[in-house]
Amino acid sequence: MNILKSKFFLIILFFLIFVGLILGLKYFLMSFNTPIIESVKNAENQDCITKTEEHIVRGDSLSGIIEPGQTIKLLVGYYNCNELKQGDIVVYNYAGTDPLIKIVKAVQGDSFKLQQSGNGWNILINGEIAKNSKKEPYLLNDKGYQMLSLYEQDYQGVIPTDACLLLGNTASGSLDSSRFGLVGKKDILGKVF
Repeated sequence: MNILKSKFFLIILFFLIFVGLILGLKYFLMSFNTPIIESVKNAENQDCITKTEEHIVRGDSLSGIIEPGQTIKLLVGYYNCNELKQGDIVVYNYAGTDPLIKIVKAVQGDSFKLQQSGNGWNILINGEIAKNSKKEPYLLNDKGYQMLSLYEQDYQGVIPTDACLLLGNTASGSLDSSRFGLVGKKDILGKVF
């Protein structure tokens, strides 16, 4: 009878240790994925509640700036009370795919124009040819031209309120505004820092 009680006690003890290890491991792993809630001061010195998330970049459209496999920190909700700025690296909630990481190349009020160049089209922003981080001019194909020329015509070559032009870092284009058009500020998930 004592042997039976001892075996039962050992089984219960091992079970409790096992459950404790599983719960401890779960808590340990969750601590790495828990977003940090932060209060960031915006330009008007008002608090802007954001959360910080870490993500691993899978695509290569920002290669040269951010490489595939690199971990980024994202301030989710940053643009709820801050303005988009040229050069910001953002994550965009593109319907039908995972969110995309892109560079803001033009914001509301900026002028943009498409100009033929050889066998493609350059994008002029505020009168200057838009270039990637390697100083290579973006060169759109006919489909990219067709997409952005609609916006150029509809908005008389000015980025409308709460919209922006997003591009990758590849001069020949990527899954960016040359494929899906201008983007509304409300669809920007946050700023990469």
